[in-house]
Amino acid sequence: MNIRVIAGLYGGRTIQGSGTDRTHPMGERVRNALFNKIANEIGGATVLDAFAGSGALGIEALSRGAASVTFIERDRIAQKVIEANLGQLGIDRRHARLIKSPVASVAQTLDVTFDLIFADPPYHDTQFSTVAKLFDLLKPNGLMVLSYPGKGEVPTGAEVVVVDNRSYGNAALAFYRKKNVQ
Repeated sequence: MNIRVIAGLYGGRTIQGSGTDRTHPMGERVRNALFNKIANEIGGATVLDAFAGSGALGIEALSRGAASVTFIERDRIAQKVIEANLGQLGIDRRHARLIKSPVASVAQTLDVTFDLIFADPPYHDTQFSTVAKLFDLLKPNGLMVLSYPGKGEVPTGAEVVVVDNRSYGNAALAFYRKKNVQ
C-alpha cells in the first residue's frame, strides 16, 4: 500500500506503507486534518515520530518544514520501509534519524527533548503506559499528538494538559501541551 505525502516539499509524492499488520497507517483524511490543525507548530521543529510504522507522520512534518525528525520503530520490516522511504525522497541523515528499538526502551534513555511528538501506537496494543513516558521528552510548551482507537481513557500526566481531542470515525487524536514550567 502506498501513502501520499499531502503537502510541502514532498507533497504529492508517494511512499511505501509499512507492509505489516503490526502497524497501522494513519488515514490520509485524518493525517490532513492533523497537519492542518498543527501547521503553526511544524516550521523549524524538532520532531519525534514514535511507533513510526512507515514514517509517514515524520516525513509529512519534514515535508512541511520541520528541522529534524527522530523515528522510533521496533518492527524490522517497518524499519526497512522507513529507510527506503527516506532514501527515495533523498532525506539527508542530518534531518532524519531512525532508532531501531521498542519505544518503551528508548523513552527513558533519550537525552533530547522535542517540540512535537507523534505517538501512533498499534491499535491492538496502545501501550498507554509507554505513551505516558513520552511526556518527559517534550520541551516546555511542546505539543504531543496521540492517535488511538477512540475507546477508553487516554493517558494523562501532571506535566501535560489535554488541549484538544478529535474523533474521525474509528480513529481519535488527543493533543497534549507540556506545561511551561517557570
